[in-house]
Amino acid sequence: MSAKPEWAEKDYYADLGVSQKASADEIKRAYRKLARDNHPDTHPDDPAKLDRFKRVAEAYEVLGDPQDRKEYDEFKAMIARGGFGAGGAGFPGGFRASGRGARDFDLSDILGAAGGAAQGSGLGDIFGGVFNRGAGSGHAARPSRGADVETDVTLEFREAAKGTTLPLQLSGNAPCTACHGSGSTSGTPSTCGTCNGSGFTSKNRGAFGFSAPCSDCDGTGHKITDPCPECSATGTVHRTRSITVRIPAGVEDGQKVRLAGQGEAGPNGTPAGDLFVSVTVKPDPLFERDGNDLLLTVPVSFAELALGDTITVPTLDQPVRLKIQPGTPDGRTLRVRGRGIGKRGGTTGDLLVTVQVTVPERLDAGAMSALRTYAQAEKESGFSPRAGWAGARNQ
Repeated sequence: MSAKPEWAEKDYYADLGVSQKASADEIKRAYRKLARDNHPDTHPDDPAKLDRFKRVAEAYEVLGDPQDRKEYDEFKAMIARGGFGAGGAGFPGGFRASGRGARDFDLSDILGAAGGAAQGSGLGDIFGGVFNRGAGSGHAARPSRGADVETDVTLEFREAAKGTTLPLQLSGNAPCTACHGSGSTSGTPSTCGTCNGSGFTSKNRGAFGFSAPCSDCDGTGHKITDPCPECSATGTVHRTRSITVRIPAGVEDGQKVRLAGQGEAGPNGTPAGDLFVSVTVKPDPLFERDGNDLLLTVPVSFAELALGDTITVPTLDQPVRLKIQPGTPDGRTLRVRGRGIGKRGGTTGDLLVTVQVTVPERLDAGAMSALRTYAQAEKESGFSPRAGWAGARNQ
């Protein structure tokens, strides 16, 4: 990698939160932590996190490579000094006077990053259209990947909790079947004769050499001399395609699932975009959700709470037996560990069961008699359900 124009405005050390003297291990640890904290899969609806993730990845791409980091440091130091150094010696990317065996360096990368500072200074007259990278030639830069695609799905509560696989139909750019996405009838584009496949051309202007993207192949390094008639050499056609999508366990209502490489195909074999699936989860008649815990309210009788019992409660899989201790109050929540929703890493949340007393609407004569006997015994024992109740002081 040689110096890039955007480096002039970037502070990769600040993006990673490390000092310029940080070791390689410190840079790696900082990148891993920030990438984990800002990953789009964890924060699918947070554009700020996505932007932070991209900046962190870009910073580590440069600082994580010793040679790239060295060139970046030299480049920033040279800008801080306000010049290019004596004759460009030692400049990252190899800017030197031509004829000395040095490799070319695109000076327009530097001056272009300064917002056209060369204009009006005389430099524009010397270097001409090199600064514009072929502007006005009629060539537009080709997309480096396909477009992202968004779609919506609606899942049952249990499908979202346990994960599911479902078919989707998408309309958009897909690889041309006639040329297999190459754009060429033969399936193999020809090497560009102008740049010999490098994607760049070199020009000598006075004492200096410059490189610029090849205008004949738009910097791709190849040309299509036998365009595919089905896709007009683009490598893609608009059609409806069917794919099978795996929705991971634990997806929440409103969350977006990113499926890398499942978006529209890129032109001439470039990578496809991503597919973003926005999920709507239907409510469940039994369960609610709190993070990865399942919430369930179970009706019980007074006797089951007063005397204790073992009852059967449903889960997302098989029912389980739940023991109620004698004297359990109405409204208490009991925990069944490991019966909630699966988490990343193989662990699962818990099932939280709230017991709620249900009073019978009718009792037969025998039950009424037994209940009156119990009520009398309750009074004689001195028990009062309102003992200690704040409202009792106002009676």
